[in-house]
Amino acid sequence: MSIKLALAGDTMLGRGVAQSLLRAPPGTLFSSAVAEAIREADLFVLNLECCISERGAPWPDPSKPFFFRAPPSAVDALAHLGVDCVTLANNHALDFGETALSDTLGYLEEAGIRTVGAGPHVVAARAPAILVRDGFRLAVLGVTDHPSDYAAGPTRAGVAFADLRRGPSPWLGEAIRSARVRADAVLVTPHWGPNMTTEPVPHVSAAARYLVEAGATLVAGHSAHVFHGVSDRVLFDIGDFLDDYLTDPVLRNDLGLLFLVTLDGSHLVRLEAVPLKLDFCHTRLAGGEDGAWVRRRFREACGSLGTEVTEEGGRLVVSMR
Repeated sequence: MSIKLALAGDTMLGRGVAQSLLRAPPGTLFSSAVAEAIREADLFVLNLECCISERGAPWPDPSKPFFFRAPPSAVDALAHLGVDCVTLANNHALDFGETALSDTLGYLEEAGIRTVGAGPHVVAARAPAILVRDGFRLAVLGVTDHPSDYAAGPTRAGVAFADLRRGPSPWLGEAIRSARVRADAVLVTPHWGPNMTTEPVPHVSAAARYLVEAGATLVAGHSAHVFHGVSDRVLFDIGDFLDDYLTDPVLRNDLGLLFLVTLDGSHLVRLEAVPLKLDFCHTRLAGGEDGAWVRRRFREACGSLGTEVTEEGGRLVVSMR
């Protein structure tokens, strides 16, 4: 039994994107070509890098530079794209406190969008979502290695935190093994490592090996804001999907990838990467020099990890072992 997944990275719907949502329909945040590519997939999972609420106060951390909160209409943008599940295990889920996180969970549930990686207590935050399509059962687990202040507790709302810098986290390995019993495949989507890096740092590489050995069918990471290469079952960083961020002229965080991954049972069969251009609060397919830059950069990033990439119809293709 096979299934195709669409995977997107950091999706920030606050600040300038929130202002865009007040002026225009949610569908205008993405080009029709991007939406069409997503519709090829049976299931769509992304990292939601903000809370969705009109309430709450900024997290009391004087060293935290950015706070992201989207209006309730942001849910319509996710629904327009057909998002099935989001991970909230990241460093922005609690930007406006537990009240805003609770609102986020509520709005997404009302829209029929599943969540992982955050909850009203640690058991809920660590729990997988089981997505079912045509009899195929996909377990999704979310986890973040920062910040520890956002970690859920026995009676405290927060995110699924694991200090991956210190090595394997027993609860995470057990969660993967438990999910494998309940599902045909397990997707782990970690928010790990520092921002603006072009390759996985050592603790991320070590954590990736641990996740695969624990039984993850696929690992799809994010946090760097720059896409990384692919090795075996691991997409080290998907990059960004939608935001209003400043662009680094060298690292080009305004260029990204939408991943389409085909699974046959618990086996990865094929991976396609669709080049994207992130304009201010709008995402479209990357063409011309932008598309060429993405294709060159992805081949180089994968090559450094021993992975071969071919090109078919403007898409980057990795045949999985």
